[in-house]
Amino acid sequence: MTARAVITGLGVVAPSGVGADAHWKSIMDGASRLGRISRFDPSSYPVTLAGEVPDFDPDEFVNPRLKVATDRWTWHGFAAAQEALSDSAVDLSTMDPYETAVALASSSGGNEFGQGELQSLWSEPDGAVSVYQSIAWFYAASVGQISILHQLKGQCSVLVAESAGGLDSFAQAARTIRRGTKVVLAGGTEGPLSPYALTCQLSTRRLSTGTDPATAYRPFAPGAAGYVVGEGGAVLLVEDLDHARERGADIYGEVLGWSATHDGRATRPGDGGDQAQVARALRVALERADRAASDVDVVFPDAVGVPECDRVEAAAIREVFGDQVPVTTQKGQLGRLYQGGAALDVATALQAMRYDVLPATHGLTEVAPGCELNFVTEPTARRTSLAVVNARGYDGYNTALVVGRYEEAS
Repeated sequence: MTARAVITGLGVVAPSGVGADAHWKSIMDGASRLGRISRFDPSSYPVTLAGEVPDFDPDEFVNPRLKVATDRWTWHGFAAAQEALSDSAVDLSTMDPYETAVALASSSGGNEFGQGELQSLWSEPDGAVSVYQSIAWFYAASVGQISILHQLKGQCSVLVAESAGGLDSFAQAARTIRRGTKVVLAGGTEGPLSPYALTCQLSTRRLSTGTDPATAYRPFAPGAAGYVVGEGGAVLLVEDLDHARERGADIYGEVLGWSATHDGRATRPGDGGDQAQVARALRVALERADRAASDVDVVFPDAVGVPECDRVEAAAIREVFGDQVPVTTQKGQLGRLYQGGAALDVATALQAMRYDVLPATHGLTEVAPGCELNFVTEPTARRTSLAVVNARGYDGYNTALVVGRYEEAS
């Protein structure tokens, strides 16, 4: 139970680009990656903007046999997993497959594939759907397909807690490492850009109806009016420290602590959540990491862009950290990727440690009353050794994760 879980590979497929380097370059240049939805005509919907993965060619990452049997969100998972494995330089062929695993998060699975098949069922005279309909939409499809593709035969898991699940996956990966597994792929991707998926999301009344990419999604700002949805996410390779050191791996950072809480009630319009439970998740994660709030160099918030939610989260951060800890978010630039966004925040935090630079909070020129925090407003050189990532899921989920620069001793 003393095994340490470190991160040795980053895989990113997001509106910021494909690959960790492309992602870092995008968030540092600060340009918005939001735009009008191109995957279908959104003109009949109140929401027309999204964060789409640019120039993504699934044929580069998915063979034709798997492509016809899977949804776009799983294609993103294939690509991000391959990026993470390549970045880590781990050779799975030399490992016992039962010492490898996958723990990914998903909000709703393969909506685009499912909608296409149901439309065929309604419109075609033979009334048939693909034999893959039963698995391609399933929220665990990416975990299953990635584990089969790479022969990862250990304890595999799928986490479902809206955005919070993207952090829960790293907690699950660390627990799995402590039980004896050597390598776990963790994180998550999302494919929420289809007519059916968008209709489902509209029911939360949290999506922005703005049409200007520069102002539609402004967490913690006056006039914030919801979020812009995004696709993609990140998959990271979590590894047993001893195994990583034996093979001479390059270590990005370490999973030090985590905590998950719940508000104990369903979310309703105007409900910003339970500040006490958000603060408790942050506080317990620090306790489990054996770190003090004063040790933290940066916080990546959930930043949902709904005024009530932003005020609750800001108050919880002030309660735990005071008002001086640097806070930064790039969601206004890339969109809210649900589970994939939380995983992407972990990748960003690790890159901030690698380069000792805090990326700017996108587009925040004025802070809304009640959201006063020490926001990073421009890229800032700073020695970064400890980061806290916060994520909140619709219907009351709260998760906090502490990641730190790898040190020889705990």
